[in-house]
This record gives sequence, structure tokens and C-alpha cells, in this order.
Amino acid sequence: MTRTGSAVWNGGIMDGKGTVSTETKVLDQAPYSFNARFAEGQGTNPEELIGAAHAGCFSMALAGRLAKEGLTADSINTSSAVTVEKDGDGFTITKVHLTVKASVPGATAEQFQQCAKDVEKGCPVSKVLNATITMDASLS
Repeated sequence: MTRTGSAVWNGGIMDGKGTVSTETKVLDQAPYSFNARFAEGQGTNPEELIGAAHAGCFSMALAGRLAKEGLTADSINTSSAVTVEKDGDGFTITKVHLTVKASVPGATAEQFQQCAKDVEKGCPVSKVLNATITMDASLS
């Protein structure tokens, strides 16, 4: 299975503009820019897209892990905070922090924590990130 995304950039790094799209057209020429990435400009940026992808991947993987315990979540709400830092002449994504709040009928706190821990570094997006991944997970 292969999924695709694409980007178009026009202009210089500081004053240029771009768009990103996905093959499903959920994102279809969504704007991004230097200001959207490093300041408070309008549009999206690669780090928030990685965060959304990581949160979605983690939530789905956790649902799968819970199923192995015979559990089904009513809801899994995950946010992913992606930290990008100056690294020499460029930038590096150094950390990602997942915050997970889930409602899982019948799950014990210990059982839920073990499932979340198993998925924390094991979901496909976690595996591709060369960053420190941390997590706070709780049942609601």
C-alpha cells in the first residue's frame, strides 16, 4: 500500500507560499508558508500535519491493541505536540509528546496503560519519527 501527498512552493523561503494536497483530496491545495510554520501566519505547516498524522495513527493503533484485550473504546482522543528546534543551519524535529484521553468500558487503569505504552513507539508514524516520543495517557 502506498499513499501520496504533494506540495507546491512558489518564491523564496521567507516570502514564498505553497500548497499541500493529499490523494484523497481531504487537503486540496491547503496553503502553507514560512509564517504559518515559524510564526502565526495563516495556513498549515509540516509539523502540525505530522502531529495530526501521529495522533490519528496512535489512536487507531491503540484501538487495535485494546481489541487484543477484548476491549472496545468509546473514544480515544489523542493530541500530538511536535517540537522543532534550530539545529546548526537548519531545523530538526526533536520531540513529540502524545496526550491521550480515552473512555474504555471495562478496562483497568493498568491494562489501559500497558496497551498505550505498547503503542507509544510501535505505531507506524512513531516508528518513522527520529525524535524522542513521550506520552501522558489517561482513562476518562
